[in-house]
Amino acid sequence: MKKNTYILIGVFVVLLAVAFLVLQKPGERSASSASTGPMFTIDSVAVDKIEIKAEKASVVLEKRGAEWYVVQPVSYKADQANVGQALHQIKVVEVKNVVSSKPEKHAVFQVDQNGTEVKLYEKGMEKAGFILGKMAGGYNEYYTRKLNSNDVLIVEGIYGYTFNRVLKDWRDRTIVAVPKENIKEVRYQYGDTTFTMTLQNSAWLVGKDTVQQSAADGMLTALSNVQADDFVDSVMAKKVTATVSYAGVQLRFSYDKAAQKFYLQSSNTPQWFFLDQWKANQILKRKKEILEARKK
Repeated sequence: MKKNTYILIGVFVVLLAVAFLVLQKPGERSASSASTGPMFTIDSVAVDKIEIKAEKASVVLEKRGAEWYVVQPVSYKADQANVGQALHQIKVVEVKNVVSSKPEKHAVFQVDQNGTEVKLYEKGMEKAGFILGKMAGGYNEYYTRKLNSNDVLIVEGIYGYTFNRVLKDWRDRTIVAVPKENIKEVRYQYGDTTFTMTLQNSAWLVGKDTVQQSAADGMLTALSNVQADDFVDSVMAKKVTATVSYAGVQLRFSYDKAAQKFYLQSSNTPQWFFLDQWKANQILKRKKEILEARKK
């Protein structure tokens, strides 16, 4: 009886070992939970150029003074928060373990040409370079490989979406940013029809007619922070159907019926933008929509 029990225990142990090996992904090993230190030692303030080659977009970012700009494949001011997020993650990312040193395993972890390649420069000198592969065990753990190294690492504190962005997300989408309290007058023009909304003694008026407070609040919120949904980089003539002028800036609108989107241009830049219809509708109001109902 004891002999049979030992045999069964032995078979069970073997089966457990086989199951563990089968469930493991080819070429992968578990990482220890302890960190072995930072992946890079960089001065994020000194970094002045970033090259990213990713599935969604390949971009080159350069620092001019205190601000970042996209220089390839277009020339435009960058989204400062998104660039800052990328730099911060590279600075704080921690190495947990080395899972492979075999070049033939790079494809398994997507740290080959299918990964996201990132390079950081200071005054023309490359200071950090790596390929960000697929997600590892944890939600904030990824496989990575330093350029010119075969070691595949599991790192913590970095996220794939931070680097694999579409081009428009690397560009500054801000069209207008102005404090609401700086807006004292808003002038609308639809063809030959014009009207002006002015702030008088804490009340908004069109002529002598009072504007609904809720309508005024909604319009001012929309006008104070106008963000593009996309960029129009092709040169084409657009018929302006409405203009809105306030706080020293003029917005020019052109409607695309087929796409159900608005083209929008600011007097501050020759760039045209796409604005989703619901956003444009928050700004483009007719006089009858915003005035308080007259008492009979």
